[in-house]
Amino acid sequence: MNETQRVAIVTGGSRGIGRETVSRLAADGVALVVVYAGRSADAQAAVEEVTAKGGRAIAIQADIADEQAVSAVFDRAEQEFGGVDVVVNAAGVMNPGTPLVELSLDEFDRIHRTNVRGAFVVAQQAARRLRRGGSIIFFSSTVTRLRQPGYTAYGASKGAVETITLILARELRGKDITVNAVAPGPTATALFLDNNTQEAVDRLAAAPPLERLGEPKDIAEVVAFLAGPARWVNGQVLYANGGIA
Repeated sequence: MNETQRVAIVTGGSRGIGRETVSRLAADGVALVVVYAGRSADAQAAVEEVTAKGGRAIAIQADIADEQAVSAVFDRAEQEFGGVDVVVNAAGVMNPGTPLVELSLDEFDRIHRTNVRGAFVVAQQAARRLRRGGSIIFFSSTVTRLRQPGYTAYGASKGAVETITLILARELRGKDITVNAVAPGPTATALFLDNNTQEAVDRLAAAPPLERLGEPKDIAEVVAFLAGPARWVNGQVLYANGGIA
């Protein structure tokens, strides 16, 4: 393997934006570690897509909120590829449509376990183990600006991710590691489409000036920018939402 090849860990890399990010980074010559929670067939398909085009990729199952599991992912990445340069934390869960007053604490905890604790655990390992010149990329959401009813728990979790992003970027002074977050608007992923009514999908698709939903590839381009040439972008939240907010 070329010793200068960059290596990326992508959580949630088996579907949606994460899957498209895997493909996009592979096109830039990056070796990939596809982290998935439970969809092994999807993760393996992502790996096969990369390797069929001459790239290098492996898939690892892990609960991103489990410190030992995430540490093991980094161990495997280092063993397989020699180190880690980019971490993209695309894993996330949501449950829109339920007002705060009706949302169970169990559901609140489920969302925050993955979206907040998971981001924190991934951030710790990335901050400890990325090579110089690396990039950490989190996912927030345009929900933090739209403030739509029914998104209290999800929006709060993404507000926490933004805070982690902005502070970690400053805590890594002198490490030559950038830390940013991408905040997509409504994007045509299974996570979005499966959790919204057709009326809501149509309304949100018409809302941006570009008059469409985002596509996973739209967001993957932003991730690739932050993971590669954007060395002077640091401690920022980039809103990729077609101008909806």
